Amino acid sequence: MIPFIVAGCAPNRNAAQESSVPDPDPLLVEVGAALFTTYCASCHGVDARGDGPAASALDPPPPDLSAIAARRGGVFPKSAIAKTIDGRFDLPAHGSRTMPVWGARLADEIPGFATGEEIARGRIASLLEYLKSLQVE
Repeated sequence: MIPFIVAGCAPNRNAAQESSVPDPDPLLVEVGAALFTTYCASCHGVDARGDGPAASALDPPPPDLSAIAARRGGVFPKSAIAKTIDGRFDLPAHGSRTMPVWGARLADEIPGFATGEEIARGRIASLLEYLKSLQVE
């Protein structure tokens, strides 16, 4: 079973509010690493550099996730990355998605504990912390 953390994602944050990459939360990084290995590494690679075993079959190829902040002048756009991972809020007018809609797949219900939406948000928050921990300058 994949571990999960129930956590909320801050809604409606913009890039101006997300300046530099803050120190990631170690517990969430650990949980996020396990989730990344399970759900993301086949495309993005074990080091998140876009070189997973399925990458060669994808067009466009998966991006190097360790350079998100470097490509944005040191800014890690947490809410934008969360929306990309989740995928349920992308507008069709912006073209098709090349990666799965993970928000729905990460939303396992746990009876008597938490709703699927809480689980999905917690897992996405953990993935975000893991990705923050990988950022290179």
